[in-house]
Amino acid sequence: MPAYRSAPRSDRRLWMAVAFFGLAPFTPLAAQSAPPAAPVVAPSLTTLDAHRVVPIPTSVVAGSGAPFTFSASTAIVTDGPADLVQSGEFLARLLRKSTALRLPVRRAGRGATAPGNVLLLRVDTSALADAAMTPAARDEGYTLDITADTIRIVSRTPAGVFFGISTLRQLLPWGIEAEQSALRLAPTVAVPAGRITDSPRFSWRGSMLDVARHFFTVDEVKQHIDLMALYKLNRLHLHLADDQGWRIAIASWPKLTQVGGSTEVGGAQGGFYTKADYTDIVRYAAARHITVVPEIDMPGHTNAAIAAYPRLGCSRPTPSVFGEGSQPAGVYTGIRVGWSALCPEKAITWRFVNDVIREIAAMTPGAYVHIGGDEVEVLSHEQYARFVERTQAIVHKYGKTMVGWEEIGKATLRKGSIAQLWRSDTALLAVRQGNQLIMSPGPRTYLDMKYTPTTEVGLRWAGYIELRTAYDWDPATYSPGLTEPSILGVEAPLWTETVRNLNAAQYLLVPRLPALAEVGWSGTAQRSWDGFRTRIAGHAPRWRLLGINYYPSPQVEWER
Repeated sequence: MPAYRSAPRSDRRLWMAVAFFGLAPFTPLAAQSAPPAAPVVAPSLTTLDAHRVVPIPTSVVAGSGAPFTFSASTAIVTDGPADLVQSGEFLARLLRKSTALRLPVRRAGRGATAPGNVLLLRVDTSALADAAMTPAARDEGYTLDITADTIRIVSRTPAGVFFGISTLRQLLPWGIEAEQSALRLAPTVAVPAGRITDSPRFSWRGSMLDVARHFFTVDEVKQHIDLMALYKLNRLHLHLADDQGWRIAIASWPKLTQVGGSTEVGGAQGGFYTKADYTDIVRYAAARHITVVPEIDMPGHTNAAIAAYPRLGCSRPTPSVFGEGSQPAGVYTGIRVGWSALCPEKAITWRFVNDVIREIAAMTPGAYVHIGGDEVEVLSHEQYARFVERTQAIVHKYGKTMVGWEEIGKATLRKGSIAQLWRSDTALLAVRQGNQLIMSPGPRTYLDMKYTPTTEVGLRWAGYIELRTAYDWDPATYSPGLTEPSILGVEAPLWTETVRNLNAAQYLLVPRLPALAEVGWSGTAQRSWDGFRTRIAGHAPRWRLLGINYYPSPQVEWER
């Protein structure tokens, strides 16, 4: 990169003149006497025992042999399904920018022996065949073997191979995250010899992004997906509709986005995703083995829809955004909850619910549709239960599994429907019907909560959540009456009443989202707070190179 690109603007004309006329640049006397700044170097690991991997793997065994060293001859070879090439290209793109290596990606014949100095990505359905393992552990687990001439990642599925790539990424110097960054990498990039065997504790490891209260663009959602992929999260729960915004185009009800998508909390211009936008997000996530779970909150949290089609509503008066009283019916930009509701006795409501779920299901390849179902204060218990049951039947009709916040346990649930715990007072109703839970307890996982009373962004109704609070708990023992088989997984919601942009979102997410990723992936035998805070300290330089804003918790001695 030419020097004038990174120079202060006042100096750029001088450097351009130097480049054009061949003149020697003037150097101030102070600069002549000052020694040049030492380059920031990201060294390779010297032993596998010194890894900083998050989530912590099940088993790490350091080897005694020579490390694998990247060179001009290094190639990536895939052995398995065609879509494994996609993961190979992901890895190659990651490494090419900072190493300047070609890293060609090619497919090998089944069982072929790859030449030396290769990264071999292999799907082997006989791998991790331990009958005692859960299906998720078998299918998403992997082995990572490192010798002097080969790095071999093997799993039963392409997803497991990708998660192995995420681990390899963290074994490499943090300088690989930089663009064209020779000074950020030591002259030799190497990975020490050894073996990692790893598998997840829970199958659902999610992050919820509320794009309804404040809208996030497609590119911003993709940046969030990339953060998830780094830490082996596999469910992106998109909260697409609420009182303040409707964010997904529904062809049969066009005013949902024209009216309901026009604003957001605070009154700024909102936004929405076209079907092409949504498909782009789904494909981007799928390439990183992340399933998108769309949520259309109902029967409450529905004012954006009611503002577009008033006949749908049986709400209380719209709360005032400022002061006392109420505001006229229409779009709402405040943050009060519980006052809006769809009318369950109206035929138009059920035409609306059917059309929305039909269109959402058609553009969502994943198995799930989230119907919300929380904080409904307007309807009676009987009205609410009937609404959930009828909506559940519609979700099933279109080939999807219904997910809802824990209140859905008040209704009769189909076997396989999923409830999401957030406040614990009604979650056991779903478990008693034989259904599983996603664990999202507010005091541990709600990442819209402040870290401390002095951090600026966030709310505090569920308590302050410092890093250790987010990390140091066990989903299986969190709530009386729960056992591990009743838990499908863990999810960290980020509600966005106070979150205006991606910069603020990342500040609340990092480092707590990696902490919760470890809660969802790693077993209790591997996890410890002291171990985690030591490992996560080494991620700060990586985040800075990736441009990720983060909260430097005083509970960690961060690396510079």
